[in-house]
Amino acid sequence: MKLALTFMLCMGCVSLARGEVKTKSIEYRDGDVVLEGFVAWDPAAVSQSAPGVLVVHQWMGLTDYEQSRCHQLAELGYVAFALDIYGKGVRPENQQAAGKLAGVYKSDRKLYRKRLNLGLDQLKKLSGVDSTKLAAIGYCFGGTGVLELARSGADVQGVVSFHGGLDSPTPEDGKNIKAKVLALHGEDDPFVPKEEIAAMQQEFNAAGVDWQMVIYSQTVHSFTQPAAGSDNSRGAAYNERSDKRSWLAMQQFFHELFE
Repeated sequence: MKLALTFMLCMGCVSLARGEVKTKSIEYRDGDVVLEGFVAWDPAAVSQSAPGVLVVHQWMGLTDYEQSRCHQLAELGYVAFALDIYGKGVRPENQQAAGKLAGVYKSDRKLYRKRLNLGLDQLKKLSGVDSTKLAAIGYCFGGTGVLELARSGADVQGVVSFHGGLDSPTPEDGKNIKAKVLALHGEDDPFVPKEEIAAMQQEFNAAGVDWQMVIYSQTVHSFTQPAAGSDNSRGAAYNERSDKRSWLAMQQFFHELFE
């Protein structure tokens, strides 16, 4: 009884210390290209420096979905910045257009890495961010992105790929990785061949990367995104169980990185 009361009192202290999450959009540039990111933070949590988390969007660009994830991260005490790969106002109208636009960056990893690192630079500049405690998370196209960020040699403590592509046209770049890696993957994802998983593991092992991979059963691509629907036969569908489990896995990973 005493232990339970103590726990409740501690939880009350936490809730009292937690403030209202603030958000704003931030413009930045890649040469003549204007980019627009989104930041969320809890002023009460970042009155002193807090870890920063970079959020990399899926192939439809920076949407309400990434903004909601930033809000969730802010509630956990992080400063969360969702970057913009495509450019301000550049958003695909449908999946066909998204595939074409995402393909531009997946076929030009140098440009992709440049945009990723520009986003990371913005995160580092934000007030309240401890630049020695940085991580990146990404979804689908963005899941590929955080691995490319790591392969670029970026100074982040860890990256989390949610149902991302795992391929690398230059696996020798694994030697540049300084971050710990967590890959969260659906067992039945038809868009990530088993050979791609094996190649990633070989790349990381050869480079001595500290990596983990969690594979969720009965789960396909886009399993964290409700907008994907619930029909696994389409190859991309939301899975509430795997969504919750993967979010908890990310939190445990962050605890290891930052505590």
